[in-house]
Amino acid sequence: MAGPLSVAALAVVLAAIVALVVTLTTYNAVIAMQRRVDKAWANVDVALKQRHDELPNLIAAVRGGMSFEQTVLEDLTTARAAYAPEAPPSRQAATSDATSAAVRSLFAVVERYPQLRAHENVMALQQEVERLEGLIATRRELYNDSVYLYNATIRQLPAVLLAGVLGWGPREFFRAEGPDRSPVAVSIAG
Repeated sequence: MAGPLSVAALAVVLAAIVALVVTLTTYNAVIAMQRRVDKAWANVDVALKQRHDELPNLIAAVRGGMSFEQTVLEDLTTARAAYAPEAPPSRQAATSDATSAAVRSLFAVVERYPQLRAHENVMALQQEVERLEGLIATRRELYNDSVYLYNATIRQLPAVLLAGVLGWGPREFFRAEGPDRSPVAVSIAG
């Protein structure tokens, strides 16, 4: 027959095993969430870079036909030049918002030039930039979902107990500011 000491020792060992399993499970889950956030951010960054790389083609295609609208092209060029892939999400979001606004302005101006709307190269570039804008929006949403899940998890038990010790801090959301808060329909189709 087991004595009271051996029952207490067994209870301590079982409690230690349960605590270890919970700690390891929580640690692994949070690390997986961190990786999902990093992956989601990398996907946003790829789409931002693709748009960044496509904009000079669009600018070149419309430049000659928009001789009186150079400020629109300058705004787009300035927004494109502000792209900094190493910047934190908040700065990247501000740059993305400025670029999106400049693209919308460019498309609105192109509407006023029938010869540009009829040019196949301009139409193809516009469609590609619109596709990339949609891709950025989708990836931004997936990134923010991943950040939400991670941030919520590290504020709940048992992860909150490990967060301070392991330096798990909240991640930044990729927030839309200014004109990107309202829906905009863009079309240069004739």
